Amino acid sequence: MTQITKLKTGSPAETRGSYSRAVAVGDLIFVSNTAGRNPDTKLIPTDLREQTMQVLANIERALAAVDAVLEDVVAARVFIQFPDDIDEVMTAYAERMRGIEPTLTLTSPPLGSPEFKVEIEVTAYRGASKGPVNEMNLGG
Repeated sequence: MTQITKLKTGSPAETRGSYSRAVAVGDLIFVSNTAGRNPDTKLIPTDLREQTMQVLANIERALAAVDAVLEDVVAARVFIQFPDDIDEVMTAYAERMRGIEPTLTLTSPPLGSPEFKVEIEVTAYRGASKGPVNEMNLGG
């Protein structure tokens, strides 16, 4: 039978919304839309780059709790509150995700709070970082 692990961080939002930060179903891992609140200080950086890096650090922490790494991410969905922030957020995102290169959905909807300038949700496959990669290019 497949093992299912539901990860909670103790966030009041998880209790209020009845959700898990991450759910691992066997080696497939789903990480909820994640904001840039530092879990130790409870603060959210106002700087776009810092906030993006904190979001990715929070995701990395959730993945580590279920024995996975950021390099196991195979799909990402990036939600940026303000369209004018897209270039700066994506530059920071690309800095950390270079070499991982999951699929990407990028959108600019309203987020749950004005202080959340970026939120990211990922799907990972435990061990994907260790597998052979066959890169294909459909372009010219």
